[in-house]
Amino acid sequence: MGRLIYLIAVVLIILWAIGYLGYNAGSIIHVLLILAIIAILLRIIQGRKVY
Repeated sequence: MGRLIYLIAVVLIILWAIGYLGYNAGSIIHVLLILAIIAILLRIIQGRKVY
């Protein structure tokens, strides 16, 4: 389950980067970025490795 959350976070960061460079994704892409950062921070706070 933990690796799945990390995978989702990485995918969201990649989607954010694509949307940020494309300028046509609107503000929803920034919400995805925030969700990805929260997922990564939760893993770090819980003491699990992020790899």
